[in-house]
Amino acid sequence: MASRLAPLIPKRALRPSILRCRASPPLTRSQSTSTPRPPYLINDRLYPTDAWSNCPPTILSKTGRNLHLLPAHPIAIIRQIIEDHFSAYTALIPETPAVSVHQNFDELGFPPDHPGRSMTDSYYLNKEHMLRTHTSAHEVESYRKGLDRWLLSADVYRRDEIDSSHYPVFHQMEGTHVWSEDELRTLPELNAQLAASLAACPILIEDPTSISPSNPYQPHHDPAHAAQIVQHLKHSLNSLIFRLFGHVVTKTGEPLRVRWIEAYFPFTTPSYEVEVWWDGKWLEILGCGVVMQKTLDQAGVSNKAGWAFGLGLERLSMVLFSIPDIRLFWSHDQRFHSQFSAGQITTFKPYSKYPACYHDMSFWLPVGAVADKGGVDSGKGGGEKGEGGVGAAGGKGRVFHENDYFEIVREITGDLVENVALIDEFTHPKTGRQSRCYRLNYRSMDRSLSNDEVGALQKQVQERVVREMGIEMR
Repeated sequence: MASRLAPLIPKRALRPSILRCRASPPLTRSQSTSTPRPPYLINDRLYPTDAWSNCPPTILSKTGRNLHLLPAHPIAIIRQIIEDHFSAYTALIPETPAVSVHQNFDELGFPPDHPGRSMTDSYYLNKEHMLRTHTSAHEVESYRKGLDRWLLSADVYRRDEIDSSHYPVFHQMEGTHVWSEDELRTLPELNAQLAASLAACPILIEDPTSISPSNPYQPHHDPAHAAQIVQHLKHSLNSLIFRLFGHVVTKTGEPLRVRWIEAYFPFTTPSYEVEVWWDGKWLEILGCGVVMQKTLDQAGVSNKAGWAFGLGLERLSMVLFSIPDIRLFWSHDQRFHSQFSAGQITTFKPYSKYPACYHDMSFWLPVGAVADKGGVDSGKGGGEKGEGGVGAAGGKGRVFHENDYFEIVREITGDLVENVALIDEFTHPKTGRQSRCYRLNYRSMDRSLSNDEVGALQKQVQERVVREMGIEMR
């Protein structure tokens, strides 16, 4: 039985992929040994391991870094600006990234075959617990506490590709505002005040969205109340976006351009994405919508309705501070950290760009195995990924998951690989066997890498993927 999540505490109180639910997990490369693993220690709590456990030391070492709480770190600076803007909202920081699988998926209505449940996409501590994949894992709990306005920031964990904008640990913030039925009657007046405040700002808002069968109000919501909730959502977030990006007006003399687009999210309807015209193109900033009533019902606050939004703090930080590589956020180099001060958005000045060194790795997949990128991008349904990754034995019906390959690269090289790209695919015309070639681009952010060092790392990666994924080097 899953244990109760550690309670959320106000931030200001702090000091200083598709896997069906089943009794047994599928075989993945992380299960290539029967040697018992020691328990995981996270936030002074031990989590016993089992066949589901797939958290490498490289990921566990990130659980206590708390970049979003370091006052002069870019991620924390953006978090603080948003919290200051929504000063009437309670700011929450979860005590631990470890949550129950029930909280991360079941409580939010994820179907049993949702891609996010896959062991190739998520980090499991054991069958009952995992590292949260999104801040929404704390949503029901926060509503259940009776909080009507809150912001929640946290580190989240997902197995992912390797490039300058993806990292297996990143930071999200979500916020929400809900009202009781009696309180909803005050929204027209609140919306009029917000609209008047926005009218005084140099902001140009493009909003062609409408309510339609593809983006409807919820059946149990009074359409008049739902319309007022949507208006409050839009006014509130337009105001936030102007707070974050309004300085561009000073530089260009042009109004800030914001665009609203209809979207789909499983936790809200109607739903929207918001974009900003930035550096000559539209840039997606956040997703939002009216909270699904079933989420509030689950929390025991069926008498309330409201809106919620979610955003990635790294994405905003990379844009606003002009940070080119997501790995830099995790650097200990003072040449990075000395450029930032609490409460200030400044332009990052790159220090020495060290030379890149790339090595290609070409291999045959096991006989009968097929390649799958995993997760939502694969477009595969149901049980196809339920067969699990390519184990040491390989064989017919197995699936080669890129995320398993990327995980091995990260475990061995740390942050020394800038990106990994698939550069060639080949299917033998006679045997039908599949071949893949990946290019690993090595580049340290802090120092030059020698050819010998890179060669040794490449050899370790090759030996490990052969042993654990059943592939054959070409």
